[in-house]
Amino acid sequence: MSPTNALVYIENIRQALVKHDPANEQVYNRNAKAYSAKIAALDAPLRERLARIPAAQRWLVTSEGAFSYLAKDYQLKEIYLWPINADEQGTPQQVRRVIDAVRSHHIPVVFSESTISDKPAKQVAKETGAQYGGVLYVDSLSAAGGPVPTYIDLLNVTVQTIAKRI
Repeated sequence: MSPTNALVYIENIRQALVKHDPANEQVYNRNAKAYSAKIAALDAPLRERLARIPAAQRWLVTSEGAFSYLAKDYQLKEIYLWPINADEQGTPQQVRRVIDAVRSHHIPVVFSESTISDKPAKQVAKETGAQYGGVLYVDSLSAAGGPVPTYIDLLNVTVQTIAKRI
């Protein structure tokens, strides 16, 4: 979910395609350049917008620890209920740990992910007085007519949601 890493992936994919299909090198180069430009054009204003948020308020509280790369890219501190891709709802101890952290850092908003229940995040918000900030997308694209049919859409919707709520 990192725009910085996505640019590396694009270049690695471009190199691999050129190596295995040199006859189409110009096509791969053109496509990689265009997609990299789209990501850079999206990333710059998002980075600028998030940078305006005071450092003490740059907390990202989610159910899953699936946003570490994004948090690193945008200098957000991260708190989560459980590690990546856990099929759980949060143990009482995990929920209590996050509640305590949200209270101690005066964090105003808590998010959940699109592929899991929002109940644990809403519980944390309710018990701390924080706002439930809504759903973030991290590892699942929607159908073509949905909110995040492409990686670019996923990145844009997720970071815009974070920036509006923090």
